[in-house]
Amino acid sequence: MAQSILNSQRVSSISLDNDEIARYSRHLIMPEVTLEGQKRIKAAKVLCIGTGGLGSPIALYLAAAGIGTLGLVDFDVVDFSNLQRQVLHGTKDVGRKKLNSARDRIRDINPNVKVVLHDCIFNSENAHEIVEPYDIVIDGTDNFPTRYLSNDICVFLKKPNIYGSIFRFDGQCTVFAPHLGGPCYRCLYPEPPPPGMVPSCAEGGVLGVLPGVIGVLQAIEAIKLICGIGDPLIGRLIHFDALKMKFREFKIRRDPNCPVCSENPTITQLIDYEEFCGIPQARAAEEAEPPVPEITPEELAQKRAKGDKFVLIDVREPFEYEIARIPGSKLIPLSSLHSRMSELDTADEIIVHCKSGYRSAQAVRELQAAGFSKLWNLQGGILAWAERIDPSIPKY
Repeated sequence: MAQSILNSQRVSSISLDNDEIARYSRHLIMPEVTLEGQKRIKAAKVLCIGTGGLGSPIALYLAAAGIGTLGLVDFDVVDFSNLQRQVLHGTKDVGRKKLNSARDRIRDINPNVKVVLHDCIFNSENAHEIVEPYDIVIDGTDNFPTRYLSNDICVFLKKPNIYGSIFRFDGQCTVFAPHLGGPCYRCLYPEPPPPGMVPSCAEGGVLGVLPGVIGVLQAIEAIKLICGIGDPLIGRLIHFDALKMKFREFKIRRDPNCPVCSENPTITQLIDYEEFCGIPQARAAEEAEPPVPEITPEELAQKRAKGDKFVLIDVREPFEYEIARIPGSKLIPLSSLHSRMSELDTADEIIVHCKSGYRSAQAVRELQAAGFSKLWNLQGGILAWAERIDPSIPKY
């Protein structure tokens, strides 16, 4: 049985009024929670980094459970593409700050919760100030620099870091807490993957209900740590496969040579996490490559209007082509380009596009290496075409 992470002196000053007793009655009649446990929940201060796919169920259920103070970190605005999984926000919130729509939704669920908004990018300069007042940090982010940053600041400040990640049909959850005897994120992942090797949800997709499962697991772990009940996921990682509907548990141990949480750490203060994850180096490498010739959506529209002869190649995947396409384009996925170059004529002017311009730039370089010279990359891809030329084409 775990012990509560909260100071009992702080809890002793907490009381519940009659409305709160009615609201939380299903908690109060549980012998594992009782009035004392609910007072601990009310006394707790939890920071959730991100109000997106994972942050939505985390914030919704912690607010409903009666967390006293809920801090939210985000800087983004609500987009239509968020609504498939980010249930903290609604259609009416599109274009609003996520923090504002989150605050309003939480207040509607439970006006007793104090919501603290941190409208900023979570970085090395502000991490200490943001994290220090809270008892628990819940990481609901989807990028490696923030994951390493949240890990390190939690190790330094001795705060439990409840980790969750999602991708397509798979999710993971654990609790990193070296001060409670468990490992930290760096014990599990000492080095970040090369930039671009692990696709984001925006690139690879995610089943909309999956973050509901993982986010709720993260919220459960927070309640357990606050109340001091059950066996927290310290030293254990849960993997969930939604397609097979199967949970698997993995033991994870502290690395005695961990640069952050070992007895002789080599990292004792926050660092530049984008540099650590190789992002500036990757950008520099991209910038060092010779630029590919580009054509704007407006210029392509003019060529079509004049009846100029050219071949328009779409290098996205077939399932993307089914979602949206530019009329007259020919689908040759980037992965098939090398084997299908014989379908193209070096004498033709060829315009290549993808979703946003990145994959098509790779295709142009591959075609250039094969001897094609009359090449253009559509700047901004089909998203720019839909935005500036043909709004009837759906954006995804």
